[in-house]
Amino acid sequence: MAKDKVILITGASSGIGRALALALAAPETTLLLTGRNAAKLDETARLCRAKGATAETSVIPVTDRAAFEKQVLDWDNARGIDVVIANAGVSGGTSMDDAQNEAQLREIFDINLTGTFNTVNPLIPRFQTRKSGHIVLMSSMAGFRGMPNAPAYSTSKVAVRAYGDALRPLLKKDGVTVSTIFPGFIKTPMTDVNNFKMPFLMDVDKAAEIIKRGIDGKKAAIAFPWQMHAFCWLLGALPRRLGDWILSHAPQKPPR
Repeated sequence: MAKDKVILITGASSGIGRALALALAAPETTLLLTGRNAAKLDETARLCRAKGATAETSVIPVTDRAAFEKQVLDWDNARGIDVVIANAGVSGGTSMDDAQNEAQLREIFDINLTGTFNTVNPLIPRFQTRKSGHIVLMSSMAGFRGMPNAPAYSTSKVAVRAYGDALRPLLKKDGVTVSTIFPGFIKTPMTDVNNFKMPFLMDVDKAAEIIKRGIDGKKAAIAFPWQMHAFCWLLGALPRRLGDWILSHAPQKPPR
């Protein structure tokens, strides 16, 4: 009897994580879902089961290295994880809060970066031994160019991008695939607090379908919408002074 495809998704209680879990939910698929809100996470699991998937949940935070590693390895021992999606993340508030509020800065790095390490690192040696596995990392369009309205968030996502770029050739010889996601503005609770115009704002379910296709195709980079990707590429190609001038007129996020 063939084994279910087993997918671990962090940050699955809402936003892109929930939408992606629902996009991936299908018969002969087991979803291992983590998140901070138990009630919302249970609802995600219920919706996934309604689509024929098996779903298990855990509310252990990705920032608790020892406890989260134990949960991941227990799941791997019992199920054999095929795909790990390190999606859990938070954004910041205004540029000054994001840069200078130490508690907020630490939360951003603890979840977005250290939480990604805590999710992925326990599985790397096991994937290498099995000569299979797929690591999926959640960066952002801010991973292409630091944004003045979110310096700490941008830094965390640039680091995730570099982590993926380093892991991909390192693990390729072991049969392990690494994909990095670079979403633009997606309609989620994270962006609902923004009180400024968000160009090319995309529905979260459409975003999840794009990510699913990228994962199924084992793409190295899954960047969307294409207009935002092109804009960020252009910013990177411009002289620094001109790029800085353009970004200096970017709107500020409301404080959290």
